Amino acid sequence: MSNYRYELSKLLAEVFSDIDIKLTESRLGVEMLIPVDSWVDVAKTLRDDKNLYFEQLIDLCGVDYLTYGEAEWQTDGVSSTGFSRGIKSKGPGRFSWDERREESMPNRFAVVAQLLSMKHNHRLTLKCFAPDEGMLAVNSLIDVWPGVNWFEREAFDLFGIVFKGHPDLRRILTDYGFIGHPFRKDFPLVGNVEVKYDEEQKRVVYQPVSIEPRVLVPKTIRRDSRYVDTMNDQEAS
Repeated sequence: MSNYRYELSKLLAEVFSDIDIKLTESRLGVEMLIPVDSWVDVAKTLRDDKNLYFEQLIDLCGVDYLTYGEAEWQTDGVSSTGFSRGIKSKGPGRFSWDERREESMPNRFAVVAQLLSMKHNHRLTLKCFAPDEGMLAVNSLIDVWPGVNWFEREAFDLFGIVFKGHPDLRRILTDYGFIGHPFRKDFPLVGNVEVKYDEEQKRVVYQPVSIEPRVLVPKTIRRDSRYVDTMNDQEAS
Protein backbone atom coordinates (compact mmCIF):
# COMPACT_ATOMS: atom_id res chain seq x y z
CA MET A 1 0.00 0.00 0.00
CA SER A 2 1.32 3.46 -0.82
CA ASN A 3 2.75 5.71 1.90
CA TYR A 4 0.13 8.35 1.09
CA ARG A 5 -2.75 6.03 2.01
CA TYR A 6 -0.99 4.73 5.09
CA GLU A 7 -0.10 8.22 6.31
CA LEU A 8 -3.62 9.54 5.68
CA SER A 9 -5.22 6.60 7.50
CA LYS A 10 -2.84 7.07 10.43
CA LEU A 11 -3.64 10.79 10.60
CA LEU A 12 -7.41 10.19 10.43
CA ALA A 13 -7.20 7.59 13.21
CA GLU A 14 -5.39 10.13 15.42
CA VAL A 15 -7.73 13.03 14.70
CA PHE A 16 -10.90 10.96 15.21
CA SER A 17 -9.65 8.75 18.02
CA ASP A 18 -12.75 9.54 20.11
CA ILE A 19 -15.22 8.53 17.36
CA ASP A 20 -16.07 5.00 16.29
CA ILE A 21 -14.88 5.26 12.70
CA LYS A 22 -13.71 2.45 10.43
CA LEU A 23 -10.91 3.03 7.95
CA THR A 24 -10.30 0.91 4.86
CA GLU A 25 -7.32 1.17 2.51
CA SER A 26 -7.45 -0.21 -1.01
CA ARG A 27 -6.06 0.54 -4.44
CA LEU A 28 -9.03 2.89 -4.84
CA GLY A 29 -7.93 5.02 -1.90
CA VAL A 30 -8.94 5.49 1.73
CA GLU A 31 -12.55 5.04 2.86
CA MET A 32 -13.88 6.18 6.20
CA LEU A 33 -17.13 4.75 7.60
CA ILE A 34 -18.71 7.20 10.03
CA PRO A 35 -21.58 6.75 12.53
CA VAL A 36 -24.58 8.65 11.21
CA ASP A 37 -24.78 10.77 14.38
CA SER A 38 -21.25 12.09 13.78
CA TRP A 39 -21.70 12.69 10.03
CA VAL A 40 -21.69 16.51 10.08
CA ASP A 41 -19.20 16.97 12.94
CA VAL A 42 -16.65 14.75 11.20
CA ALA A 43 -17.20 16.61 7.93
CA LYS A 44 -16.51 19.96 9.59
CA THR A 45 -13.29 18.66 11.09
CA LEU A 46 -12.18 17.22 7.75
CA ARG A 47 -12.75 20.63 6.17
CA ASP A 48 -11.17 22.80 8.90
CA ASP A 49 -8.27 20.77 10.28
CA LYS A 50 -5.09 22.25 8.81
CA ASN A 51 -3.51 18.81 8.39
CA LEU A 52 -6.52 17.48 6.49
CA TYR A 53 -8.12 20.49 4.79
CA PHE A 54 -10.60 18.71 2.53
CA GLU A 55 -11.98 21.96 1.19
CA GLN A 56 -13.88 20.41 -1.74
CA LEU A 57 -16.70 17.86 -1.92
CA ILE A 58 -16.59 16.35 -5.40
CA ASP A 59 -19.60 14.08 -5.30
CA LEU A 60 -22.27 12.56 -3.08
CA CYS A 61 -24.61 9.70 -3.90
CA GLY A 62 -26.79 7.03 -2.32
CA VAL A 63 -26.11 3.28 -2.34
CA ASP A 64 -28.64 0.43 -2.05
CA TYR A 65 -27.14 -2.78 -0.65
CA LEU A 66 -30.29 -4.89 -1.18
CA THR A 67 -29.25 -8.39 -2.36
CA TYR A 68 -25.61 -7.37 -2.00
CA GLY A 69 -23.49 -10.53 -2.24
CA GLU A 70 -26.41 -12.70 -3.41
CA ALA A 71 -25.85 -14.46 -6.76
CA GLU A 72 -28.84 -14.90 -9.05
CA TRP A 73 -27.06 -17.35 -11.32
CA GLN A 74 -24.53 -19.86 -10.01
CA THR A 75 -21.65 -19.73 -12.47
CA ASP A 76 -19.21 -22.15 -10.86
CA GLY A 77 -19.89 -24.69 -13.59
CA VAL A 78 -21.57 -25.03 -16.98
CA SER A 79 -25.33 -25.43 -16.75
CA SER A 80 -28.02 -25.72 -19.38
CA THR A 81 -30.66 -24.43 -16.97
CA GLY A 82 -28.89 -21.37 -15.64
CA PHE A 83 -31.02 -18.89 -17.49
CA SER A 84 -34.27 -20.57 -16.46
CA ARG A 85 -33.33 -20.10 -12.83
CA GLY A 86 -32.89 -16.43 -13.57
CA ILE A 87 -36.25 -16.20 -15.31
CA LYS A 88 -38.17 -17.92 -12.54
CA SER A 89 -36.64 -16.02 -9.69
CA LYS A 90 -37.75 -12.57 -8.65
CA GLY A 91 -34.55 -10.63 -8.66
CA PRO A 92 -34.02 -6.91 -8.15
CA GLY A 93 -35.96 -4.83 -10.62
CA ARG A 94 -38.38 -7.61 -11.56
CA PHE A 95 -40.73 -7.03 -8.64
CA SER A 96 -44.04 -5.37 -9.24
CA TRP A 97 -45.02 -2.66 -6.80
CA ASP A 98 -47.19 -5.11 -4.82
CA GLU A 99 -44.50 -7.82 -4.78
CA ARG A 100 -41.61 -5.68 -3.61
CA ARG A 101 -39.60 -6.99 -0.70
CA GLU A 102 -40.84 -5.80 2.63
CA GLU A 103 -38.31 -7.32 4.99
CA SER A 104 -36.02 -4.82 6.65
CA MET A 105 -32.31 -5.15 6.07
CA PRO A 106 -29.86 -3.50 8.48
CA ASN A 107 -27.51 -1.10 6.75
CA ARG A 108 -29.31 -1.34 3.41
CA PHE A 109 -28.90 2.31 2.39
CA ALA A 110 -25.72 4.35 2.60
CA VAL A 111 -24.61 7.86 1.70
CA VAL A 112 -21.17 8.14 0.08
CA ALA A 113 -19.23 11.37 -0.42
CA GLN A 114 -15.98 11.96 -2.27
CA LEU A 115 -13.63 14.62 -0.85
CA LEU A 116 -10.56 16.33 -2.27
CA SER A 117 -7.82 18.27 -0.52
CA MET A 118 -6.06 20.31 -3.19
CA LYS A 119 -3.64 21.67 -0.60
CA HIS A 120 -2.40 18.21 0.42
CA ASN A 121 -3.33 16.40 -2.81
CA HIS A 122 -5.38 13.85 -0.87
CA ARG A 123 -8.66 12.15 -1.71
CA LEU A 124 -11.00 10.51 0.77
CA THR A 125 -14.26 8.56 0.56
CA LEU A 126 -16.80 9.11 3.35
CA LYS A 127 -19.65 6.73 4.02
CA CYS A 128 -22.42 6.45 6.56
CA PHE A 129 -25.41 4.13 6.69
CA ALA A 130 -28.87 5.69 6.84
CA PRO A 131 -30.93 4.04 9.59
CA ASP A 132 -34.12 2.56 8.15
CA GLU A 133 -36.71 3.40 10.79
CA GLY A 134 -39.66 4.20 8.56
CA MET A 135 -37.85 7.13 6.99
CA LEU A 136 -34.24 7.23 5.87
CA ALA A 137 -32.67 10.33 7.37
CA VAL A 138 -29.14 11.74 7.38
CA ASN A 139 -28.10 15.26 8.34
CA SER A 140 -27.35 17.54 5.39
CA LEU A 141 -23.77 18.62 4.64
CA ILE A 142 -24.91 21.84 3.00
CA ASP A 143 -23.54 24.03 5.80
CA VAL A 144 -20.13 22.39 5.38
CA TRP A 145 -19.91 22.23 1.58
CA PRO A 146 -22.72 24.30 -0.06
CA GLY A 147 -21.99 22.62 -3.40
CA VAL A 148 -23.59 19.42 -2.08
CA ASN A 149 -27.04 20.96 -2.69
CA TRP A 150 -28.00 19.19 -5.93
CA PHE A 151 -26.17 15.96 -5.02
CA GLU A 152 -28.35 15.58 -1.93
CA ARG A 153 -31.46 16.36 -3.98
CA GLU A 154 -30.46 13.58 -6.40
CA ALA A 155 -29.93 11.07 -3.58
CA PHE A 156 -33.31 12.05 -2.13
CA ASP A 157 -35.05 11.71 -5.50
CA LEU A 158 -33.45 8.43 -6.57
CA PHE A 159 -33.07 6.62 -3.22
CA GLY A 160 -35.55 8.36 -0.90
CA ILE A 161 -32.90 9.44 1.60
CA VAL A 162 -34.03 12.55 3.48
CA PHE A 163 -31.28 15.05 4.29
CA LYS A 164 -32.30 16.89 7.43
CA GLY A 165 -31.53 20.61 7.29
CA HIS A 166 -31.48 20.82 3.49
CA PRO A 167 -33.24 24.11 2.53
CA ASP A 168 -34.89 22.91 -0.71
CA LEU A 169 -35.21 19.13 -0.77
CA ARG A 170 -37.39 18.65 -3.88
CA ARG A 171 -37.21 16.02 -6.60
CA ILE A 172 -34.72 17.01 -9.25
CA LEU A 173 -34.71 14.28 -11.94
CA THR A 174 -38.19 12.72 -11.85
CA ASP A 175 -41.56 14.30 -12.59
CA TYR A 176 -44.00 15.86 -10.16
CA GLY A 177 -46.10 13.13 -8.55
CA PHE A 178 -43.59 10.39 -9.42
CA ILE A 179 -44.15 7.26 -7.31
CA GLY A 180 -41.16 5.58 -5.69
CA HIS A 181 -37.43 6.07 -6.02
CA PRO A 182 -36.03 4.57 -9.25
CA PHE A 183 -32.48 3.76 -8.08
CA ARG A 184 -33.72 1.43 -5.35
CA LYS A 185 -33.04 -2.14 -6.40
CA ASP A 186 -36.61 -3.23 -5.72
CA PHE A 187 -38.03 -0.51 -7.96
CA PRO A 188 -39.71 -2.39 -10.87
CA LEU A 189 -37.89 -1.99 -14.18
CA VAL A 190 -41.22 -1.48 -15.95
CA GLY A 191 -42.18 1.29 -13.54
CA ASN A 192 -45.37 1.62 -11.51
CA VAL A 193 -47.64 3.62 -13.83
CA GLU A 194 -48.04 4.09 -17.57
CA VAL A 195 -49.49 6.92 -19.62
CA LYS A 196 -52.16 6.53 -22.29
CA TYR A 197 -54.79 8.64 -24.05
CA ASP A 198 -58.28 7.83 -22.77
CA GLU A 199 -60.86 8.03 -25.55
CA GLU A 200 -63.78 8.43 -23.15
CA GLN A 201 -62.19 11.12 -21.04
CA LYS A 202 -60.55 12.76 -24.06
CA ARG A 203 -57.32 13.30 -22.19
CA VAL A 204 -54.06 11.65 -21.18
CA VAL A 205 -54.39 9.55 -18.02
CA TYR A 206 -52.06 7.61 -15.73
CA GLN A 207 -52.90 3.98 -14.86
CA PRO A 208 -51.13 1.06 -13.15
CA VAL A 209 -48.56 -0.45 -15.47
CA SER A 210 -49.91 -3.43 -17.46
CA ILE A 211 -46.54 -4.82 -18.66
CA GLU A 212 -45.47 -8.10 -17.02
CA PRO A 213 -41.87 -7.94 -15.76
CA ARG A 214 -39.75 -10.51 -17.59
CA VAL A 215 -36.18 -11.38 -18.38
CA LEU A 216 -34.78 -11.45 -21.89
CA VAL A 217 -32.70 -14.57 -22.51
CA PRO A 218 -29.75 -13.92 -24.81
CA LYS A 219 -29.02 -16.43 -27.57
CA THR A 220 -25.69 -18.09 -26.88
CA ILE A 221 -23.72 -19.81 -29.67
CA ARG A 222 -21.59 -22.54 -28.15
CA ARG A 223 -18.48 -23.86 -29.87
CA ASP A 224 -17.44 -26.63 -27.52
CA SER A 225 -16.94 -30.38 -28.15
CA ARG A 226 -20.67 -31.17 -28.00
CA TYR A 227 -21.26 -29.36 -31.27
CA VAL A 228 -18.11 -30.20 -33.25
CA ASP A 229 -19.71 -32.91 -35.41
CA THR A 230 -22.74 -30.79 -36.17
CA MET A 231 -20.59 -27.82 -37.11
CA ASN A 232 -18.40 -29.96 -39.40
CA ASP A 233 -21.49 -31.33 -41.14
CA GLN A 234 -22.81 -27.83 -41.68
CA GLU A 235 -19.49 -26.56 -43.04
CA ALA A 236 -19.12 -29.58 -45.34
CA SER A 237 -22.56 -29.02 -46.82
